[in-house]
Amino acid sequence: MGSFNMNLVVFMAIMVASMQLHGTAAQTRHVVGDALGWTILSGGAAAYTTWASLQTFTVGDVLVFNFTNGDHDVAEVSAAAYGPCTATNPISLVTTGPASLTLTTAGTHYYICTFASHCQLGQKLTINVSADASTTTPASPPTTIPTPPLSAPTTPASPPTISPTTPDVPCPPTSSPSSSPSSPPTVVTSDRITPVPPPSGGAPSFSAMVPASFLIIGLAFLNY
Repeated sequence: MGSFNMNLVVFMAIMVASMQLHGTAAQTRHVVGDALGWTILSGGAAAYTTWASLQTFTVGDVLVFNFTNGDHDVAEVSAAAYGPCTATNPISLVTTGPASLTLTTAGTHYYICTFASHCQLGQKLTINVSADASTTTPASPPTTIPTPPLSAPTTPASPPTISPTTPDVPCPPTSSPSSSPSSPPTVVTSDRITPVPPPSGGAPSFSAMVPASFLIIGLAFLNY
């Protein structure tokens, strides 16, 4: 159990040291004016403007103002107070040097010295601070483009089916059976009865010839 507690303590110590190392590595210390320090320069505010243009300030970085106590101080002021060098109601004020100020917010920051006429003589600094590089901006959700619904393919209408019309074939006239030819008319002469021969093109039927034959025979017997 004691060995477990010792290992836990060592692990926690390593974690704390790692976090401190990470925080230290993430910070950048910017010494204002480098070797010139925080003072009244012969070049006025242009010297600090040039120095600031060569730096990259990020949230979490530290500004270091090197000055002699009692000769200078450093105050962060608003934009409205920065132009006319108004020292009343500063955002923060540090009177002992070196002063280390941590940049906690992004945006433009304004610093001046509140000693009489120091700001007007050029002891003033403006910097632009960017957001922490480790802070990732959440990506905006992708824009979904509505896909138009796919229309079902239109099936072309089938052409109307035209059934061929069967021409009416005229039926041949039904010939009725020819009636039996009537008996040829009989021509009576003074001596004998002579049957009129049937019209050409057709033979007399047997049923028509039998009565005529008996009639001729009977008339022949009467003449005798």
